[in-house]
Amino acid sequence: MDTIVKAIPIEDYKIEILTSSGVAGIFDVKPYLKGSAFKELENPSYFRLVRPAHHGIMWPNEQDFSSDTIIFDIEQSR
Repeated sequence: MDTIVKAIPIEDYKIEILTSSGVAGIFDVKPYLKGSAFKELENPSYFRLVRPAHHGIMWPNEQDFSSDTIIFDIEQSR
């Protein structure tokens, strides 16, 4: 499974991503903010705390996205 090696939060609830296999792009989190599990990510200060973890990205209170979801979304947006 691909791992996320870079996750840099940018404007408008987006994250600049780089994976271990070289996939690079912008992951848009905004469509996921409607789910109650991700409500806390609407706080811009908290959103900026994202980091690569396990095989995806994660925030301090354990909200996460898998690398599969991230790569799929990046590839669909091209």
